[in-house]
Amino acid sequence: MTDPDLIIVGSGPAGMAAASVAARSGARVLILDEQPRPGGQIYRNIGENRDRLGWLGKGYAAGTELVDDLDHPNIHCEFGATVWRSDPGPTVCWSQNGHSQVTSAPYLLLATGAQERPVPFPGWTLPGVMPAGAAQILMKTSTLLPRDAILAGSGPLLYLVAAQMIDAGTPPKALVETQTRSMAIRSARHLPRAAFALPLLLKGLGLLHKIRKHRIPRFTGATAFRAETGNGGTIQFSFDASGKAHHHECGLLLTHQGVVPSTHMTRAAGIAHEWKATQECFHPTSDLWGRTDQPGLHVAGDGAGIAGAEVAAIAGRLAARDILHQLRLISAGTRDQTSASDRGALWRALAIRPFLDTAYAPTEAFQSLTDETIVCRCEEITAGELRAAVAEGATGPRHIKTATRAGMGPCQGRMCDLTVRGILSANKTTEPPAQPRARNPIKPIPLGELAALASEPETKP
Repeated sequence: MTDPDLIIVGSGPAGMAAASVAARSGARVLILDEQPRPGGQIYRNIGENRDRLGWLGKGYAAGTELVDDLDHPNIHCEFGATVWRSDPGPTVCWSQNGHSQVTSAPYLLLATGAQERPVPFPGWTLPGVMPAGAAQILMKTSTLLPRDAILAGSGPLLYLVAAQMIDAGTPPKALVETQTRSMAIRSARHLPRAAFALPLLLKGLGLLHKIRKHRIPRFTGATAFRAETGNGGTIQFSFDASGKAHHHECGLLLTHQGVVPSTHMTRAAGIAHEWKATQECFHPTSDLWGRTDQPGLHVAGDGAGIAGAEVAAIAGRLAARDILHQLRLISAGTRDQTSASDRGALWRALAIRPFLDTAYAPTEAFQSLTDETIVCRCEEITAGELRAAVAEGATGPRHIKTATRAGMGPCQGRMCDLTVRGILSANKTTEPPAQPRARNPIKPIPLGELAALASEPETKP
């Protein structure tokens, strides 16, 4: 495709929905995604699996239609494409098969999705300890099922993974949850509003019913997580709950403490960000249509704020219609009229967020770190080293990087930034943390690719 009207980074529900709407109205769309197939995390590999893995549930199968809609003459997809820079124009630099190139378009939609919140605790780097989302990736791409597993942490994803494991014939040994009774009490005031998202509430209740029906042990208000290697490569998992110390052996420990927007690309693009206190994370500032303060740049999906797959698809469609209006392919009236039902659906779907954000708020279960706990996995920096740097005068992430190299590894802080900021802000409750910086390239690329970039300012896919 030459001269795309719209470049979309990410082919999750937001990116796919946006591409479909834009293409049907005549826009030429280029999708860039570093995964080998469309779907994002929630619909990963759905085009290959389709109805083959019924135990993943109807929610997973819902992505089939979005993937099928990408089969349109106005949509060109490049998979295995890693976007490592975006500039005004908008212009993106992306790498594929060891070759980098530059592509421009009048509009750029960043639909980069979310990442799991890092959950450091003693032993979280051991073999056999992994995020629940990573286990889902294996379930969707390789049909590898977690066996002899304990699910630990907080959030609706734990219930979904537990239900999928039950349906697949490999039920979890236990659910160890960090949310407390006080969180449940505080969240109750949001239930009247959450009732507008009744289908989502009923889905959650159905997952809990399935877990209870299969008599999966549940522990709530859990703290002091610790994992150690047991005999025969097993995991010895210990925690405190209900005033007692608990010790369990398992073959696999799957952890989860919610998800946060993936903001490295939006921050590197110069988009303004806000601190969302209820989810304890930054998200890009945008309006209803996904417009940002950077000309030509829109955001949509969980990368713009955690709200789930349904909201991501709605946001993608709204952003696409606004871009179509700015491309003068549709009028403002047509944009508003065709978006009316989506705006209503968006309001209803978002009605449940205050309830979920309160009931499953991030807790201190993973933040009360012992000094020997590794925080920065890339550089193997411990919580004790970070605290020592703070005691010696480090007052911000830049000082921490200088003193310890935490955040300077290949992940560029994706796995440690939130924890580092938690340590820095301990006993400080006056202001939200400063917005973290992100520098290009936002993904590691070989120097040879940079040197080999053509002198021409732009190449076409």
